[in-house]
Amino acid sequence: MTFTLEPDYRHLPELQEWIVKLRTYLDQELIPFEREQAITAETRVDRATLRQVWRRSRELGFYGINLPPELGGQGLAHHDLCVLKEEAAARGSSLFPNVLGDMGGPLRVGVALDAATPEQLERYFLPVVRGERACCFSLTEPEAGSDIRRMTTTARRDGDGYRLTGRKVFSSAAPFADFAIVVARHHHENETYSAFLVDFDAAGCTVLDGETPMSGQHIEGDVLLEDCFVPATNVLGPLGKGLQVGVGRINMNRLLHCPTMIGLARRALQLSLDYARGRTVFGGPMLELQAIQHHLAQMSTDLHAARALVLGTAAQADRGEPVVVEANMCKLFTAEAAFRVADLAVQIHGKTGVTRGHEVEQIFRTLRMFRIVTGTTEIHKNAIAKGLAAGAAR
Repeated sequence: MTFTLEPDYRHLPELQEWIVKLRTYLDQELIPFEREQAITAETRVDRATLRQVWRRSRELGFYGINLPPELGGQGLAHHDLCVLKEEAAARGSSLFPNVLGDMGGPLRVGVALDAATPEQLERYFLPVVRGERACCFSLTEPEAGSDIRRMTTTARRDGDGYRLTGRKVFSSAAPFADFAIVVARHHHENETYSAFLVDFDAAGCTVLDGETPMSGQHIEGDVLLEDCFVPATNVLGPLGKGLQVGVGRINMNRLLHCPTMIGLARRALQLSLDYARGRTVFGGPMLELQAIQHHLAQMSTDLHAARALVLGTAAQADRGEPVVVEANMCKLFTAEAAFRVADLAVQIHGKTGVTRGHEVEQIFRTLRMFRIVTGTTEIHKNAIAKGLAAGAAR
């Protein structure tokens, strides 16, 4: 595909229609709304405001667009979803994660939909799909990040249910969610884990403000469980298969995080190009300086390579082929490449680029996080090497 900052998918007319519709909604409706309400990436947005975005996005067909038609979606392929996720992140909106359902919505649910019983679908997940409720996923603990088997949250059998005790951290969307998918270790069983649907208004469950990440976004929460009773009907998926539910979601999330990074990097590149065109230095446009041209060339190359890698892997997933190794490759390369783009964007902007509150500075902080969240660079390298070793053994 020919490289352009604003890609053209006219060879895929249905996808192009969705792209135009999404750009129109963001540029003419959502971004003006954010400006009117003084909403930035670091604003603590209340649930009522978010619900407006969820419902409007649902009306336009974006919210849960990846879901099958029987669940109200368009059955969008992974490739096309990645294209729309890039577009959403690239327009300069602060609330863009809420448009497709990344933040507490259908995309946050992920593979849990496949594991849910009809009752769980009706009570928990369909309201999420409709933009009426929100959920979060709680796996990480203070001493159990990449090494998830160190988790200490336990589930103890009690009559027709389980008592959960422990603390989960870095649960994205927890501040405005209604329930969480919590993975816990079975009491007195070291290697047996299950996933549970935990209502946030249940006795013994408390949602606390999480630590504010370097991006400044108020989207994280801690979930404190103190002998919290969860009925057996709220076990998600087969009993004892909680890690499969959690890890299965993580693998696809690693791929689906990539277009968001690409979109943010694309926005940083666009801002840098505009700045270099308009800035006068040494008697002429900054864009005429070879050093600046080299920066922009490197940024464009990184962006193009990441986009090609991610869309190729998404197409592979659409063909039903395994992408565990490739998803880790995508996350590894894209996180590093997108951060390089953001770093050069700051360099091009100079003092403006290191001024707190400037859009480039905020993008820089956000993209730095992606080298850690949903798997560190080192964890991805481990996974890739493991996959190569397994292939060699065959």
